[in-house]
Amino acid sequence: MMVVRLAVAWATVAAFAVFGGGWLGGLDAPLVAAGLFVWLFSVILWSAFGVVHEAEELADRLGEPYGTLILTLSIVIIEVALVAAVMLGAKAAPTLGRDTMFAVIMIVMNGLVGVGLILGGLRHHRQNYNLDGAGAYLAAIIPLTTIALIIPNFTTSTPDGSLTAFQAVAFSVLTVVLYGIFLLLQTGRHSDFFTDFVEPGTVVETKAPHPDAGRAAILRHAGLLVVSLLPIVLLSKSLATILDHGIKALGAPSALGGVIIAAIVFTPEGISAVKAIRRDQLQRAINLCLGAVTSTVGLTVPAVLAIGLVSGQRVVLGLAPAEMAVLAMTLLLSVITFSRQGTTVLEGAVHLVVFLAYLTLIFSP
Repeated sequence: MMVVRLAVAWATVAAFAVFGGGWLGGLDAPLVAAGLFVWLFSVILWSAFGVVHEAEELADRLGEPYGTLILTLSIVIIEVALVAAVMLGAKAAPTLGRDTMFAVIMIVMNGLVGVGLILGGLRHHRQNYNLDGAGAYLAAIIPLTTIALIIPNFTTSTPDGSLTAFQAVAFSVLTVVLYGIFLLLQTGRHSDFFTDFVEPGTVVETKAPHPDAGRAAILRHAGLLVVSLLPIVLLSKSLATILDHGIKALGAPSALGGVIIAAIVFTPEGISAVKAIRRDQLQRAINLCLGAVTSTVGLTVPAVLAIGLVSGQRVVLGLAPAEMAVLAMTLLLSVITFSRQGTTVLEGAVHLVVFLAYLTLIFSP
């Protein structure tokens, strides 16, 4: 399957490298545009599943939290590539970075968490996790999202939710530093926060090493992850051109572009998280979901602001008032959901309702 997936992905890269200019020049024909979009969407999504598969293989060999960290970073690289492609191609997408980050937060922290907790609650009634890990994620997510998506609306230097050059540089540095400190905590002295909680005195069954856990196997899967990731990055510009054209032609809300990018990027990871919850591995699901949000904001903010500074584009990060209210509600609910041991169907239903409210606001702001 991996060989076929790679062959299709790289054949698509080659086809667009040779014929892409002509194909993308005929987007005014609806059937051509729709066909190219379905083709690229399918190949990129299929390749993303390949990235997730190889990241999970590495996770089995490296253990937590390194496994989910590799997966979330790989997914965020895809997201940043897609956002950068749209921004540099369209030259008029000041809110795309904001819309994509907000879509990721809503899809992951409300959509995935809601569906996952409902399915897990129905199957296992009550699921446990490591409170320290969830608390660490939220401690990073709250300031990262507030700095990126709320504070720009209340600065007096600019009136429209954008930032001055000095603010952009300062906020980028602060975001990178905070995310870097979080990574040091996650992979260093507090890595146990991100593994299943064990009561003191409990005898833990030692997990047998993976039968194919040598350095050669790790390097092989790392190489396959890279060659699965590259086609997505290379095809992102073509998909971005079609996406931008389609949204304008259909008169669709501009925020829909961010939702589509977030859906492409996080569908495979979301499926992995739901599978983990159904296997009663809530800690792994939390690492995937909250880790995805932390990495997305921690890496997308500096990337988007850097593109804006280099290209001279205006970047709007501040959310609309209704969206700020939904974000604040999401953060508050997440603190409540992940502040006590054990989750049930109720928490999942509440998060899912907030997600549906977010979808409603996209089409009827």
